[in-house]
Formats: sequence, C-alpha cells, structure tokens
Amino acid sequence: MAFSPEIEKMSQAFVKEEDEQWLHDVPGTMQALVNYLSRENNGIRVYTKRTSVVNGREVHEMSNGLTYAKDPEGRWEVI
Repeated sequence: MAFSPEIEKMSQAFVKEEDEQWLHDVPGTMQALVNYLSRENNGIRVYTKRTSVVNGREVHEMSNGLTYAKDPEGRWEVI
C-alpha cells in the first residue's frame, strides 16, 4: 500500500477529535488549567494575569481574556 498524505491527515483528524477535552474535565490545578488553555490557544502559552478572592472563591484572570474559578465540586468554569 502506497503512502497517502490525505489518509495521514484524516488519521490525525480522528485522533485530535477523540483527544478533545472539556474545561470541566480538567484537573483542578493551575498547571492543568494553564496546559489546557495553552493547547486550546493553538499552543500559545496562556498565563495568569491576576488572582483574587471574590465571595470566598479564588478567581483567576488569564491572558486569554477570560476569568476562571472552580465550582463547588472543584471543576473549572468560566465566570
């Protein structure tokens, strides 16, 4: 069987689709959040700009322009 670039591209697309992860499935550590956001940002590093406590919740303003916190179950969410 001859090598086909089209088949290789299709295979990579299927792998990428299966590797999709949702924000609420990311482990509750800052490093996991940064890694996830950087992957979602086409590999461009996302970093914490500011961290504060609002109504008892630790809130993280990130360089991608969004703010994240953990819900009562410890899962990440955009706020």
